[in-house]
Amino acid sequence: MITFYPGPSKVYAEVPDYVRDAYNTGVLSINHRSPEFMEIFQRVTQLVKTKLEVPEEYTVVFSSSATECWEIICQSLVSKKSFHIYNGAFGAKWLRYAKSLVPRTDSLTFNQEDLPNIDELQIGDTDLIALTHNETSNGTALPTDWIHALRARYFNTLISVDATSSMAGVALPWKTADVWFASVQKCFGLPAGLAVIFLSPRAIEQAQEIGDRKYYNSLLNIYEQSQQYQTTHTPNVLGIYLLMRVLDNMAPISAIAAKIEARYNEWINMLLNLSYVKLNINNFQVQSKTVIPFRAEKDTINQIRHQAKESGITLGNGYGELKDTTLRIANFPAITDHEIHQLKDFFVNFAPENLSS
Repeated sequence: MITFYPGPSKVYAEVPDYVRDAYNTGVLSINHRSPEFMEIFQRVTQLVKTKLEVPEEYTVVFSSSATECWEIICQSLVSKKSFHIYNGAFGAKWLRYAKSLVPRTDSLTFNQEDLPNIDELQIGDTDLIALTHNETSNGTALPTDWIHALRARYFNTLISVDATSSMAGVALPWKTADVWFASVQKCFGLPAGLAVIFLSPRAIEQAQEIGDRKYYNSLLNIYEQSQQYQTTHTPNVLGIYLLMRVLDNMAPISAIAAKIEARYNEWINMLLNLSYVKLNINNFQVQSKTVIPFRAEKDTINQIRHQAKESGITLGNGYGELKDTTLRIANFPAITDHEIHQLKDFFVNFAPENLSS
């Protein structure tokens, strides 16, 4: 089965070989306080900064998922409140979770075809601004120039970005934010169960000022252990090892991003020429490069999904309010050119029974 599901998505074809290597070399059984694990941690830190072009002053740490990152951020970087700017289901989930921990948390929602006017933002006194860089539910993304403008206006406020569906697929403007995080089951081409977090010096300073140490995953504890290339708890050793192996063979992010951009343009051109579907996002300024949704009548969507599955292809279901009227195409690096050609052939040959869309 070929999968274009936008997470968990396809893993790199080499991952099974890496798992066998982990078994054969004893990685699956090493102690997480051992020199062997610390060497893997250190190597991953070096590789991820080099391949993703992350500023040297940022610290790399791990958690189990992007959802856990929401918790870590609320516990360790927010004392008064955070301010969430979002336009989709995953941004809304982060907000709901933040409010459950810090009730004064505030927010601004915006339309999926637009961007908030930064000059008109009224954020007020807040510990942290929370953004979703790539909203997987509707296929939107925040442009780099918009994030730069936000940083310029709120230079003294921490900015935290959930980049789960874009990190390792597009080049990120690292210095515009203080916390970047992503789960690895999307553009990193790995199984779920691990998240990577990048922390600026200002983020670490704020964590130290707040001084939260109540939890095993308090950011101060995680940071201090990372300085010894260790973790606060028994980590996903296999996941960290697989990340090291994938990064070791990964092209620089500039090359990956160029490939993703070219594929994105091809997908958009193809979808625009299909009579039975329409793009979900019409404003290309905010269209995600890594998650491409299209819409049609419910019956047509069901036909596409069913016939694609019969052809050995899994498409991403719609999400939330868009569940019945959209499908999503993952444009992730691990997907091969051959698999893309197969899906394109499917779309060209697909004949819906009802063309009312």
